Amino acid sequence: MATTTPPPSRTSPAPAAAPAPAAPGVVPGPAGARPEAAAAATGGPAEVVMRVWRGDAGGGAFQEYRVPAGEGEVVLDVIHRIQATLAPDLAVRWNCKAGRCGSCSAEINGKPRLMCMTRMDTLPPGEPVTVSPMHTFPLVRDLVTDVSFNYEKAKTVPAFKPRPKEADGTRRMYQEDIDRVQEFHKCIECFLCQDVCHVIRDHEENKEAFAGPRLFVRLAALEMHPLDTNDRRRLLKEQLGLGFCNITKCCTEVCPEHIKITDNAIIPLKERVVTEFHDPLVWLARKLTGRGAPE
Repeated sequence: MATTTPPPSRTSPAPAAAPAPAAPGVVPGPAGARPEAAAAATGGPAEVVMRVWRGDAGGGAFQEYRVPAGEGEVVLDVIHRIQATLAPDLAVRWNCKAGRCGSCSAEINGKPRLMCMTRMDTLPPGEPVTVSPMHTFPLVRDLVTDVSFNYEKAKTVPAFKPRPKEADGTRRMYQEDIDRVQEFHKCIECFLCQDVCHVIRDHEENKEAFAGPRLFVRLAALEMHPLDTNDRRRLLKEQLGLGFCNITKCCTEVCPEHIKITDNAIIPLKERVVTEFHDPLVWLARKLTGRGAPE
């Protein structure tokens, strides 16, 4: 966990008088409104009202914070300001603040998003901004969750195994085959797709048998690689729960890298599994040739 003290916000001169909250900047209980309109009329500073989840695995509640608005800020900027001025014990995971590390995943107004890539001016004006931890994963504290589930599942995926080099010592590939898998390598492992997937979000018991969209993207990158020789179709069918996915595309909608997870990864994997294990023509060919199903 890292904290910083952001530069002073660019605000208008302070008003002559303002009602003081019960504690500096902190208002317990139901959320209020963000008074930009009133501030504009009086020339005073605009405020933002943030409802931030505070607590741990044993329980917690939303705590309301009022802080001055700053021009061009993202949600993570405001969370850092709350850390620096009002709640130094607020736990939040972040690293690059540039949308590349995937660390600052949270749910903003109920939608899984990166805090560093969510601009405050894109959120509904005059309304509180709710920031909560990812629902799918166990809560550590405040906005930090335990995402180790994803890494444990990744350990079950067989690694890349290239075919032998050709006689001239090279490995040749068609450009179109290379282009097909490049999209999947954009994944920053923010796990927002995992968070929004209802198969594990709403059913904790499915985690043992379901890998989730992030792992299906990784498997697609391997299965579609023109040089890879490992066959992971039985693993997808029997251990990683590909059949649980009902292609609602919710994972695609929240991906900050705009990877077409459903269309380009999950559906092609489903097609490969169905062809291998359920296609009657493939079954007949195996009967005639004596070739068995893949291990």
